[in-house]
Amino acid sequence: MLRNFLSVGGITLLSRLTGFARDVIMAAVIGAGPLMDAFSTAFRLPNHFRTIFGEGAFSAAYIPAYTQIRVKQGEEAAKAFQGRMLTILLLATGLLTLLALYFTPQVINLLAPGFDRTPERYRLAVALTRITFPYLMLITVVTLWSGALNAAGRFVAAAFAPILLNLSLIAAMYLAGWFDTPGHAAAWAVTASGLLQLVLLGYAAQRAGILALPRWPRRDADLRLFFRRFLPAVIGAAGTQIAMFADTIISTLLPTGAPSSIYYADRIYQLPIGVIAIAAGTVLLPEMSRRFANGDIDGAHSAQNRVVALTALMTLPFAVAFLLLAEPIMLGAFGRGRFDLAAAQAAGGVLAAYGVGLPAIVLIRAAVAGFQARGDTRTPMIVALVAVACNVALKLVLTGPLGTPGLALATSAGAWINLVLLVVLGCRRGWMAPDRALLKRLGAGLAAALALAVATPLLDAPLRALTARLPQFHAESFLMLIGGAGAVIYVVTLLVALRLAGAPLRRR
Repeated sequence: MLRNFLSVGGITLLSRLTGFARDVIMAAVIGAGPLMDAFSTAFRLPNHFRTIFGEGAFSAAYIPAYTQIRVKQGEEAAKAFQGRMLTILLLATGLLTLLALYFTPQVINLLAPGFDRTPERYRLAVALTRITFPYLMLITVVTLWSGALNAAGRFVAAAFAPILLNLSLIAAMYLAGWFDTPGHAAAWAVTASGLLQLVLLGYAAQRAGILALPRWPRRDADLRLFFRRFLPAVIGAAGTQIAMFADTIISTLLPTGAPSSIYYADRIYQLPIGVIAIAAGTVLLPEMSRRFANGDIDGAHSAQNRVVALTALMTLPFAVAFLLLAEPIMLGAFGRGRFDLAAAQAAGGVLAAYGVGLPAIVLIRAAVAGFQARGDTRTPMIVALVAVACNVALKLVLTGPLGTPGLALATSAGAWINLVLLVVLGCRRGWMAPDRALLKRLGAGLAAALALAVATPLLDAPLRALTARLPQFHAESFLMLIGGAGAVIYVVTLLVALRLAGAPLRRR
């Protein structure tokens, strides 16, 4: 399992690095003005629905069901189930896409009401959303095949697929002169990347011998069990996306550039989430599902504890960096072309607020796997809805005094509420079993994070003075130096603390 985690994490890291290069180029070409506001909204809308009906809810119900059928009934039964689910996905997302294309102006009025104050942003948002929305249908099929491959222990193709999105957007920025605006080029690149990912995952599934053609659904026990798990998962995922919709709606009511600040801060914030949380969830859910199907309860708990420890230890230094170095990160990452100091300061405030909730966001994936692997999608749904209600209420309270960072801070608070409720319920039911090794590792991680938090302000002034002497690339040089020094401090302190606690990461 650790090897699969590191494999997925390594490929996802490559994906995030290409995504970072993509966003650097987009920031230089598009900037943080009305065009970027329109594209970020057009890009987020199909992704909101993808999370509701695709990655989040669908994977939570599909992977345990597919794994159980594969283990107990065999490969042919699993392929038949996959074919029926493919038909359902195509019909549902195809209908949703047609409705969205027809009612795009109304969708923009509902989800980005502030755009009607600036006709240019509104017109661009409508046009770009109509280009990007077919991505939803393509990527949900990719999600289906990714789940089947993951259940079969094949993780590489699914982890590599997002790289195609990044490469498509990078190519689009270099070909932007062929389109009406760079935003149009980016929108077409999003949909084209959906086709590329579909081809890649279809080929991988065929090579693995698990690709199934569409089959007409029938109401058998497997399908009924899937929908009993899927509908609560949809409600839970929809609840989370309501909070994201609230971000989109409220940010469009703020001054021009607010949606762009959220977009650029989110790109940095998603780096550890993508590398760590997604890798953890991708590997842990099928691993726990397989162990439960074979009756290995202790093994499932042990796998969950190891993933929780590993994800927490990898996330803590990012949280410290986002809290203490938000503006230098944004300036060093995007500070060129049309992305100026004011844009870096605005996005930096959002990133710092996101940093408060980063550990919770990452650990939720590992915590919820213990419920989903048992076929319980109802409890995570209820927990998610409670957290979202708190999240949205806090957005309304915090946005007035804090502006755009208030939206991110409310998201962080909602994540902590979600995680705490999952852990409390899991422990009370005996579905989570934290052991002494896990607690020792978490304590060692907190000690290392504290050392990093103390050292970072001490390093700030001398490193700024050193990089100020360079003829150019001051921000980039400072970020690289303080990031490298911080990584050394955290890793050394962590290894010492783990040794003193007698809780090494490697299992004896």
